[in-house]
Amino acid sequence: MRIVHLTPGTGNFYCGTCMRDNALVAALRAQGHDAVLLPMYLPHFVDEESVAKKAPLFFGGINVCLQQRAKFFRNSPAWLDRWLDSPALLKLAASRAGMTSARDLGDLTLSILQGEEGRQAKELEKVIAWLARKENRPDVVCLSNVLLIGLARRIREALGVPVVCTLQGEDSFVDALPEPERCWQVLRERAADVSVFVAVSRYYGGVMTQRLGLAPERVEVVYNGIHLNGYMAPSPAPRNPPVIGYLARMHPCKGLDVLVEAFILLKARKWIPGVRLRIAGGQTAQDRLFVNGLKERLFAARCEESVQFLPNLDLASKQAFLRSLSVLSVPATYGESFGLYVIEALASGVPVVQPAHGAFPELIEATGGGILCKPGDPEALALALEEALRKPAHLAQLGRCGRMQVHKKFTSETMARGFAEVCERVCRL
Repeated sequence: MRIVHLTPGTGNFYCGTCMRDNALVAALRAQGHDAVLLPMYLPHFVDEESVAKKAPLFFGGINVCLQQRAKFFRNSPAWLDRWLDSPALLKLAASRAGMTSARDLGDLTLSILQGEEGRQAKELEKVIAWLARKENRPDVVCLSNVLLIGLARRIREALGVPVVCTLQGEDSFVDALPEPERCWQVLRERAADVSVFVAVSRYYGGVMTQRLGLAPERVEVVYNGIHLNGYMAPSPAPRNPPVIGYLARMHPCKGLDVLVEAFILLKARKWIPGVRLRIAGGQTAQDRLFVNGLKERLFAARCEESVQFLPNLDLASKQAFLRSLSVLSVPATYGESFGLYVIEALASGVPVVQPAHGAFPELIEATGGGILCKPGDPEALALALEEALRKPAHLAQLGRCGRMQVHKKFTSETMARGFAEVCERVCRL
């Protein structure tokens, strides 16, 4: 089966969606499918070998912004479009603060959701022209998230193939837009153009079923998975002193400030002697002010020597980082649709302490690899971390259980099989 998967890129920082889609397409290829990953807006930035290295990029970030602002660029010559889509210019665009900020992208997001009726219709026709070539023609087209739903109608009309759309965390972006209800209205209208939606968790499938006004049978659930190469089991001896880890974008929505405050409480009360905090994950130019504020807070609390910041680690460094931890916590402040970092930690035998909302209760139930605490509360998080770290034997058991379940249920191979089954079903309809 020929599967074409369209996925937005970030250009300069690691993104869980990009890494998930990259792993999915690689696993689909390994299982015999003719799968292609096409980047959109900006190049993909992933910590494994990119399967989209030689693929053309569509909806170039500079072009779509210029088309939104000026009528000339909606009919500009092909040579100018190609120049604006050059890797050097897109790299420069990716470094600009605000390129992926929902607050600054309200009108542009709405226009892209409107597809052939929006100001980026020219870009959509470029996608159609590429897909229509004999050597590229797909059996099914997959959209990485519902923010690409504006492409679905023209793809179905022009090619006569089904469109599958993944649901993975779009609601928080839309809700952050200046006028979110305008976009939700278009999303609900355009949902009819999609053959089936694939949610990355039962929790998030339920959220988007309600928000998009979908019939429940139109939403399938396929859990995210990862390549397990390099995720080795930890040493059987507990770390002394223990190390708390964080692995996600260094952004307020991921609750890094909540974790820092919980860590300061742990240090002040001397509950866990010598405890350390290691913070890793994506960091953009936008995030530096926030991170610098956290460093000042840690300095004021005399904790800075016990904390290490490790932005933008590659895969080998990330796996080594995970092996250095006693426990991982990413206390996201919103309803996370999945949380790939949970699976990555558990694959390394590192248990997790997570807030009891979003997909986290579902993942903890499925893996048995962690404990839950009250969301958004540094005191509750500090108590949960203390409880975990004071029982190293129980903590190790959680890690072993979680690692075993990830190997059973959350591999890229399992994800690809589930996703391919969905695609095959819609192609038979």
